[in-house]
Amino acid sequence: MTYQYTCLILLTFLVGCSNHADPDKEIPISLDKFADGIHHYELFAEELDYPRLDTSNYRGIADNLVTFQNEDGGWPKNIDWLADVDMDSLKNTLSPRDVQSTFDNDNTHPQIDFLARMYSRTGNEKYRESAEEGLRYILETQNPSGGWRGWDVDAITFNDNVMTGIMEVLLDVKTGKSYYEWVEPELRRELNQAFDEALDVTLRCQIEVNGVKKAWGQQHDHQTLEPVQGRTYEFPAVVSRESVGVVEFLMQINNPDERIVEAVDAAVSWMRRSGLENIRIDTIHISPDTYPGQNLDVDRKVTIDSSASTIWARYYEVEGNTPFFATRSGEKVYSLAEVNPERRGGYAWYGYWPAELIEEKYPAWKKREGLK
Repeated sequence: MTYQYTCLILLTFLVGCSNHADPDKEIPISLDKFADGIHHYELFAEELDYPRLDTSNYRGIADNLVTFQNEDGGWPKNIDWLADVDMDSLKNTLSPRDVQSTFDNDNTHPQIDFLARMYSRTGNEKYRESAEEGLRYILETQNPSGGWRGWDVDAITFNDNVMTGIMEVLLDVKTGKSYYEWVEPELRRELNQAFDEALDVTLRCQIEVNGVKKAWGQQHDHQTLEPVQGRTYEFPAVVSRESVGVVEFLMQINNPDERIVEAVDAAVSWMRRSGLENIRIDTIHISPDTYPGQNLDVDRKVTIDSSASTIWARYYEVEGNTPFFATRSGEKVYSLAEVNPERRGGYAWYGYWPAELIEEKYPAWKKREGLK
């Protein structure tokens, strides 16, 4: 056999192998869902001048996740997972409260997703074991209602993508994504059941007034499913921002049944009815001494503008659909000007969250699913 012929056979074999490669392994792994936790870490860190891993150093990031995982299978929130520091030492600086596992601030479910993808790429068992422990943490923390709590209140939580983030992971398992093919049958069965229960309670949480479905609250009671209070300034309400997240998750489910279609249609209809016209929100940069003792650098105000794009308040009263706001001390108010300066500039009271959903994603979903 000639040298050239041997090389040709070897080349043909390698090409054949590459044609059967997992296409997911060639796709960059998104770090977007770590952004909220990293942002909060930077808000409270005493020192920001520390070395960081390159965003393409997936092994380094995955190793950080494995090191920082708690024994219960979850992760603490508000950590910079790209920090190129000794993670054990960093963990030892946290208070017992801050080291607790949580789904708050887009946490724990992104770690599971990342590690599952890394195991698919590398075959490194420590990544699979860590991802599996995270999946079991999801099962262990699911409430009998079918929901999961956030940080501030023990309720079914849509704020900070708690419910939708977890359900996205479970949907990936249920639909057989390649990076979860290692999940064994019994665990897969339990995860599928958890997904079905979570989806069911999500649909049942949709707020309905006088027979008309609206959207969702930030948190819902485990028993009554009514919207409930979160932090002092997070009143029970129909909320636009979090409801967009719920609808966009529901639209990920292929061949949706009648309940899902009705829920999506009703929520989008409510969003269309709830848009606010002729106003814009101006962000004003201020000097730190504008409000003595508060050290603020931005303020916000509502400005009348007939050319402004449709905008949405975050909170709407359940019964009358009137937009409202709140102070940090827990006073409900009806104008942004009445909110104390720290919360006025430090919380998202208005936004354009439903715009892309209404104009692009919802019509595309209807077309994809063959719906009228």
